[in-house]
Amino acid sequence: MELKNINSFKHAYDAIQYEVQRQTQLLESGGRIVQETRGWREEIGQSVSQRSKEYADDYRYFPEPDLPTLVLDRERIDEIRSRMPELPDAKRARFVREYGLSDYDVKILVESRDKADFFEATVALAGADKSQRAKAIANWINGDLARLLNAAKLEIEDCKITPQGLSELLDLQESGTISGKTAKAVFEEMFQTGHSPAQIVRDSGLVQMTSGDEVTAAVESVIHDNPKPVEDYRRGKEEAIKFLVGQVMRETKGRAKPEVALEILREKLGAGP
Repeated sequence: MELKNINSFKHAYDAIQYEVQRQTQLLESGGRIVQETRGWREEIGQSVSQRSKEYADDYRYFPEPDLPTLVLDRERIDEIRSRMPELPDAKRARFVREYGLSDYDVKILVESRDKADFFEATVALAGADKSQRAKAIANWINGDLARLLNAAKLEIEDCKITPQGLSELLDLQESGTISGKTAKAVFEEMFQTGHSPAQIVRDSGLVQMTSGDEVTAAVESVIHDNPKPVEDYRRGKEEAIKFLVGQVMRETKGRAKPEVALEILREKLGAGP
């Protein structure tokens, strides 16, 4: 069937919606769809029959005598298929099956071959923890990296972050060397400079505090500088200690572990909720 008198996207949408309904009702009532040309009447919201056509020739579809029939044997088809890269649908299904990723994550990762290759190259560096780390890698690529690439108007193959760099950043975070908040700051620096995460952490003094004495000193400073939240906590306001933890993180520039800061704060503040 052919539709004419389509003058805008809105007309095209309206005409298709009408034809879906018309043809459905026709088939369900026992009728059949005939080959015809119909004209769209926007003023009445309907298509009307203009003329019927019985054969494809009426549409000027003719065989081309100068084009011979092409016949490919199975061996030739298999040889061509063996040289083809993995196609998007197959890659999407494999990512879901092998890495346990969501359909949403996989859809974004397979938007381009370079992005999918970047993901798999990073996963390959995880050793035996591939399935566990795959989700974290997908989150970094689809989240922070996508944001930075969009802002810089770059494609993933043109950015300075490498699969090796992202893998090393995750190693630092998972080992407790840096916090999640620090990891995001390091990632942005990697994007701008191309430096390794270990170098950025070392040069910027961002290694997460492991000494209780360092955190204790920051806690004592925060308690001294914030008498009102301290008093509020001692009177039973649990929310006040969350504010104090935030101040410790600020004091240590994100290097203290929040759970360690919370533990020391409760100890220093004595009886609380």
